[in-house]
Amino acid sequence: MTTTTYRTCPRSGLQFESQAEKLMIVNAVTAVVALLVGGILAIGVVLTRWPTIHWLAADTFYMVLTAHGIDMLIFWIIFFEMAVLYFCSSTLLRCRIATPKVAWVAFVLMLVGAIMNNVAVFQGSSSVMMTSYVPMMADPTFYLGLILFAVGALIGCFVFFGTLVIAKREKTYQGSVPLVTFGAITAAIIAVFTIASGAIILIPTFLLSVGVISSVDPLIYRTIWWAFGHSSQQINVAAHISIWYAVAAIAFGAKPMSERVSRGAFLLYILFLQLASAHHLLADPGVSTAWKVVNTSYFMYFAVLASMIHGLTIPGAIEVAQRAKGYNNGLFEWLRKAPWGNPVWSGVFISIIGFGFLGGISGVMMGTEQLNMIIHNTIYVPGHFHATVVVGTTLSFMALTYFLIPVLFRREMINPGLAKLQPYLFGFSMYFFCLVMMGAGTLGVSRRHWDMAFNGAPMAYEWPGAAYLLMGLVGIAGIAAIVGGAIYIYITVGSLLWGKKLNGGSVSANFTPIPPTAPTAAAQSYGSAGFAAPGTFVLAMVFLVSFVLYYFINWKYLSQVWGLS
Repeated sequence: MTTTTYRTCPRSGLQFESQAEKLMIVNAVTAVVALLVGGILAIGVVLTRWPTIHWLAADTFYMVLTAHGIDMLIFWIIFFEMAVLYFCSSTLLRCRIATPKVAWVAFVLMLVGAIMNNVAVFQGSSSVMMTSYVPMMADPTFYLGLILFAVGALIGCFVFFGTLVIAKREKTYQGSVPLVTFGAITAAIIAVFTIASGAIILIPTFLLSVGVISSVDPLIYRTIWWAFGHSSQQINVAAHISIWYAVAAIAFGAKPMSERVSRGAFLLYILFLQLASAHHLLADPGVSTAWKVVNTSYFMYFAVLASMIHGLTIPGAIEVAQRAKGYNNGLFEWLRKAPWGNPVWSGVFISIIGFGFLGGISGVMMGTEQLNMIIHNTIYVPGHFHATVVVGTTLSFMALTYFLIPVLFRREMINPGLAKLQPYLFGFSMYFFCLVMMGAGTLGVSRRHWDMAFNGAPMAYEWPGAAYLLMGLVGIAGIAAIVGGAIYIYITVGSLLWGKKLNGGSVSANFTPIPPTAPTAAAQSYGSAGFAAPGTFVLAMVFLVSFVLYYFINWKYLSQVWGLS
């Protein structure tokens, strides 16, 4: 029988249960391996879409693009999210993990599924890209790998829920769960919906690939698949926003300006966030206009409201905490005096700004039925989701890793000077990458086509020179971002292999319950002009003006195509 022990980290005060700690480590390490594979593949994607280089042949390009999308969007992120779920339940609530043997089975299923899917793609018979639309079929092991991975992730979510039950039953905390754990609960609930949607459509697609059934309706496939394909990114949103709250507490001792409001925003995510999946279907003739309008306007606005609440409360909480320390001069001394040399903080701040301004504004624009037609299936779409999934989620995960290297892995980080630069190189190159990609998409450059020039086509299309220039800049920015990602992997893997071993702290057979927290001072005791966080309010107004201007500029673009009708 496995003995349960609890290690108290001397640097953070966090308490790690032995089995949960091992599960966090293997999931996080596997995630980084998936990121490494996806990053290497990104070189081929970027250098092929760069018109001057146009590196890979068509068949190789689509194989590489398929593996890159799945490794990055599914395997890297969900493996890391499993580590985050175990951290937010067992570690933050200071309790043992539920059914550790089942949790290990979940990990093995996910690992086997990921390997099986990659093997199927690299064999060359499954270059169907991440969406894998029917009737274009892949090898049966392509679908089986995704199904096994999904089942493993679903089991991991139930282990997470079971751990919450244990914490409540054994009274390891008092009152409500911490806000960061509440955000993880939101991510896990969305994950259950997402993974179930994937299973609903991937199982019949697998049966089609082995000849058990004769057909799968393409429209039904697309509709249900996007409930999996896009909602998996909504898991990311809930997870990385939870990390933002955690880093605000770690780096500044910041407490939410209003926990009720923040929890309410997470609740809106559960109810409405997955509806954004509909923006992938706005050009589909088989879905009714009423369904499209309801999903992408009235309902989606509640999810947008939730994101805007988080975007206001997290920087606001940091500002209040900084002003409490005496940084009260002007609107932005609190921001100037932030620890910009700490990659945990700089990575999260760059993530917040990029996710809001680039991912958020472009996402709302894409979710408007009429405006969606301007950029549907153009390279604007990957420009948008790189702003959400890479700038938002991946950069947040990178920032959290720098905190976890000494705390969870008990290693001193190698080359701290390079680690300070990494979030800036990766984050700002991705900013530029997303902007120029969205610019090229606005000019109409196709999303998936191997050769934007359509060389050899009987009816060639002549793009404006700006389109070629922008795609060249996509290539340059993409390579810079890949270098930034490589530095992250070097620091992470190098720290685990060569970093100085740190004192792990005391080990006990018993958990230490979370002590009651003292009431916090009122936020209104700091600030100016009647605002607790006036600097954050000004930043929010800048965001609002940017959003309105960009939104109506796209309506101007739309008006220019009306003459075609």
